[in-house]
Amino acid sequence: MSTHIAGRKSGLVWATHITVAALVIIWLVPTIGLLVSSFRDRDQISESGWWKSFSSVEQAYRGRVDTVAVTRDGDLWVVEASIFTDEEVSGSFPDGSGRVTAFGDSGRAPGEYEAGTTAEIGKGETLTMQSDGSYRYTSATEPKGRGARVYFIAATPPEFTFANYETVLTSDNMDRAFINTLTVTIPATIIPILMAAFAAYALAWMDFRGRGFMIAMIVGLLVVPLQLALVPMLQLHNAVGIGQSFLGIWLAHAAFGQPLAVYLLRNYMIGLPRDIIESAKVDGATDFQIFIKIILPLSFPALAAFAIFQFLWTWNDLLIAKVFLPSSDEAKVMTVKIADDLLGSRGGDWGILATAAFVSIAVPLAVFFSLQRYLVRGLLAGSVK
Repeated sequence: MSTHIAGRKSGLVWATHITVAALVIIWLVPTIGLLVSSFRDRDQISESGWWKSFSSVEQAYRGRVDTVAVTRDGDLWVVEASIFTDEEVSGSFPDGSGRVTAFGDSGRAPGEYEAGTTAEIGKGETLTMQSDGSYRYTSATEPKGRGARVYFIAATPPEFTFANYETVLTSDNMDRAFINTLTVTIPATIIPILMAAFAAYALAWMDFRGRGFMIAMIVGLLVVPLQLALVPMLQLHNAVGIGQSFLGIWLAHAAFGQPLAVYLLRNYMIGLPRDIIESAKVDGATDFQIFIKIILPLSFPALAAFAIFQFLWTWNDLLIAKVFLPSSDEAKVMTVKIADDLLGSRGGDWGILATAAFVSIAVPLAVFFSLQRYLVRGLLAGSVK
C-alpha cells in the first residue's frame, strides 16, 4: 500500500535537502576559517584556532629589567617598574596594561613561575612579578648596561589587521597574475561547455552506431588521473607549436574537463520531456534548431552547475598552470604567483597563507553564490523528475 499523501514531501526529498545543506556547511566552515585567519596577527594564529579569534589569547613575551629606575635598599639594588613599559613589549600593549599569568627567566620555560610569586633567578637575584605587570627585581650588585632578560605570559586582546592583505595584494606583479588568471579561466570554462553541450545532445537524442560504446568510454575517462596525460599532452602541444601558451592551457583544461561535462550534461538532457522534442521534429525543426531553441534553455541549470565546477577547478589550478604556461613572471597565474613568490619565502606565516588562499578563492566564491540557485536546481533535478 502506498504511503504517499498529497501535499506531504517524501522522506527522500528531506534527505536530499539535508545532505545538500550538510555539504554546504562542510564546504563553508574552512572558508570562514581562512577569512577570519587572514585578518589575524601571526603570533595569535600560532597560539589559538580561528574559532577563538574573538577571545583573549595567552602569548609568551620577553623583555628586560629597567636599569634606569634603580634604587638602593640596604645591601640590595632594587628595580620597581612595569614590564609593559619596556620597549620590546610596549608595541604589543599600547595602552601600557595587560594581565600576566606567569613569568620566568628562560625562553625554554617562560611561564615557570605563577604571577605574584618570588623567583630566585640566580647570582643573588630575585624577581617578583604581579598580574598587572608590575615587578620588583633585586640584585646584590648594581645593574648596569642592558638589564636582565625577563619572560612572561600575558593575555592579549584579539587583534585584527589588514597587513596580510596589504602584503599579498601589493606583491610585485600580483595585478598581472590576476589578469592572467582571468585570461586562463574564462576561455577554459566556455570552451568545454560549448563542446560538451553539442556532444551531450548527440549522445542523448541522436541515434548512431557506437553511441553506447562512446558513453562507456566517457564514463571510463572519469577515473583516469589527469597526471598521466600531462607529459604526452605537453609533447603534443610542443609538436604543433602551442606548447606553454595560453592557447595550450585552454585546450588542456577543455580536454580534462570534457568527460565530466559530457557525462553531466548528457544525463540531464536525456531526462528532458520527449514530447517537446518529438513535436519540434514533427513541425520540421532540425537537430540544430532543437538544440539551440529547446535543449539549451531547458538545460541552463545543468550548464550553470558545470560552469561553476569548471570555473572553480580552473581558477584554483596549480599543476596544469605550472606545466602548460611559461615560467616567466609575466605569464604566472595567481596560484603560481602565490606558491612561488609568497609562500616560498613565507611558508611559516599562517596569516599570509590564509590570506593568499582566501584571495585566490574570492572570485570563485562570488561566482558560486551568484549562480548557486542554478547549481542547486541542477543537482536536485534528478529528484524532481
